[in-house]
Amino acid sequence: QQTNVFAFRKVGIFDRIAAIHARGGGASLSSSSSSSSSSLPLSSSSTNKITTTQRLLAGGASRCLAQMVLYPVDALRTLAQTRDGRTLADVGATALDGDARRPPSLSSIQFTIFGMCRDRFGPLVASAAGAAGSCLVSVPQEVIKQRLVTGVYSSFREAVPTIYKTEGILGFYSSWRPTMARNVPFVMATFVAMDFMKRKRLESNGGSSSSSGDYTEKKELSLLENAAIGMSAALAAGLLTQPVDVVKTRMMTQAASNQIPYKSAFDCVGTIVKNEGFFTLYSGLKQRAVYMCGLWGITFSLNSKFQQAMTKE
Repeated sequence: QQTNVFAFRKVGIFDRIAAIHARGGGASLSSSSSSSSSSLPLSSSSTNKITTTQRLLAGGASRCLAQMVLYPVDALRTLAQTRDGRTLADVGATALDGDARRPPSLSSIQFTIFGMCRDRFGPLVASAAGAAGSCLVSVPQEVIKQRLVTGVYSSFREAVPTIYKTEGILGFYSSWRPTMARNVPFVMATFVAMDFMKRKRLESNGGSSSSSGDYTEKKELSLLENAAIGMSAALAAGLLTQPVDVVKTRMMTQAASNQIPYKSAFDCVGTIVKNEGFFTLYSGLKQRAVYMCGLWGITFSLNSKFQQAMTKE
């Protein structure tokens, strides 16, 4: 008696959130009738391969919407981390709804790199590559956004030419080291944790063997499941990287303070601990927790739905 032997593979996080997919089916081996009853063939349905363009569109649209909704919370986080303890009373309520609220569509770079690399290199390497690649866009965005929030510049149109004129192109990449030191471990922890939780959730939802011996499995998570997993993963990663986030904010917003500038990221850490105490490195944690949980929860949920819509036959 012959039975089909299927090759199983993990599909990427953004490939319609499928944990196991039957890729083959033509190979066959001789086996006893007892081994036939233990085989677990999947259903014949398959997941369409998502293209790079679709990844860009889905990731960019989902992140864009999430950032626009949660920008006021991120602005409050920036103010809480400033050196001179600025508040809304100092900068005005317009800081919560300024030009920096317009996120670039290239934030989808992170999702695209991860989706392309995950199956080949695994979630750890793929998430690190995605974080590093996205910094080409995210660092200038952070520099402009945080200087707008703290009142260094009044508008996007003023910020861009002024930074270029006074600091050159490198001015847009000031404090790129602490930004990389925050983004890479944060994204790695978030994506790896989310990949693990989604896989486990899919397995727990999966299934059951029918009377015919076929193995049926739930191939998609619900909107709430995606949101819960994204929020949990982001919260865990945010707790680990909070001190680096404070250092990054301090370095990027030095122009808003009249105090002696920090010489380096290490000088920033030492000065904060010496003059303000160790727990100042966790300032803005509440605001960042709300922002990151909301950002990644919304992003992962919408990204999944957008990709499902794009690949739906």
